[in-house]
Amino acid sequence: MYDKSHVRPLRFILWARELGFAIEKIRGLLQLVDSGNQACAEVKARTESHLADVRAKIANLRRIEQVLATTAVSCSGDDVPECAVLEALAS
Repeated sequence: MYDKSHVRPLRFILWARELGFAIEKIRGLLQLVDSGNQACAEVKARTESHLADVRAKIANLRRIEQVLATTAVSCSGDDVPECAVLEALAS
């Protein structure tokens, strides 16, 4: 369905999306490739910046997981009006 000249950029985009790069970041990387002026140092800097963002998201998700796990354990799960989860969210 696609011309062979489109397959490589499409694969590039797909893989970059799977790695969590935003569309505008992918566009910037593709511009480096298309210009023929890509410098490994520039690509590395962009990758390290993205990696820092990913690590921050992971740390935030771990914090969220801990809070949810702790809150869920404190909930009786009984059919009562008092709910530890709702109390934790309200506090």
